[in-house]
Amino acid sequence: MRVPFSQMPSDARLWIFAAERPLSDTEERTLLYAVDAFLEQWAAHGAPLAAARDLRYRQFLFVAVDEAQAGASGCSIDAMTRVLAALEGEMGLELVNHGPVLYREGDRIARLDRAAFAEQARRGEVAPDTIVFNNTLSRVAEVQNGKWEVPARDSWHGRAFLADVTAKR
Repeated sequence: MRVPFSQMPSDARLWIFAAERPLSDTEERTLLYAVDAFLEQWAAHGAPLAAARDLRYRQFLFVAVDEAQAGASGCSIDAMTRVLAALEGEMGLELVNHGPVLYREGDRIARLDRAAFAEQARRGEVAPDTIVFNNTLSRVAEVQNGKWEVPARDSWHGRAFLADVTAKR
């Protein structure tokens, strides 16, 4: 059963999917319609899941489950991933690839594979204060507490890509 994202408790489990680019109006409608239809019937071992979704910056899909009511199982998570993978093919864009790094470059959201982001860090084109999106968060509270869109130094990005830069300062 689908509920509003704002009604998810802070300890709700969270998945963040980043589209490779901002969605068009038509793509946004297609994605949200399909995700809403899935969430309405999403279940784990026959138990309906209290689930919610949110789309941020027309590019980041948040899906949350209130595990106090029923927890998502491996099979139910796989089902969600299959739905999103099918949408990738239908819409012609990536949604499920968690490899790329997404970060702010001025007013736009940039996306690079990890090797290219590391190279930009080495050259000083991204820095500890570069705003990154931490799509590895797993609880709604982490988003509510401002840990999603943060300076690289405050995320795993800083440890992975900027440790040398930070150590030299």
